[in-house]
Amino acid sequence: MNLLLGNLATGKFMIELTPKQQIFIQDDVPTRLHHLAVHLDQIQSLWTQGSSQELILTLIKESRYFIEWTVPDMVKADDIDRACELVDLVRLLTRWLFHWDDIWTDAEQKQSASQEISYWLQRVLEISRTEPESMSV
Repeated sequence: MNLLLGNLATGKFMIELTPKQQIFIQDDVPTRLHHLAVHLDQIQSLWTQGSSQELILTLIKESRYFIEWTVPDMVKADDIDRACELVDLVRLLTRWLFHWDDIWTDAEQKQSASQEISYWLQRVLEISRTEPESMSV
């Protein structure tokens, strides 16, 4: 979703942000996390209804980007532990994408995924409402 521009000879590169990313990162971290929570809520709702497979996939992919665009600012604020939790969420969403056909066609796996998304929705809301947890040395 980003464009890498640079010079191989000098080894200097910069990442050009997409318009959507530019708009998204203007918000503070709690607002970004609320956007993520809205997506997770939509995913859970659609899963419960058992419909809109393509929309769920789109929301999962976009949620991964939201986390990718949020975690670096959490790390800069020394909110390492909670940033790592969000990375775990990305890993879960990525695993779903790789096993999507199995999950979508298996009622038990779909139910499990719905429960996982419910947990993560609540956790993201908790993270968004609290102050950053700085690492203590």
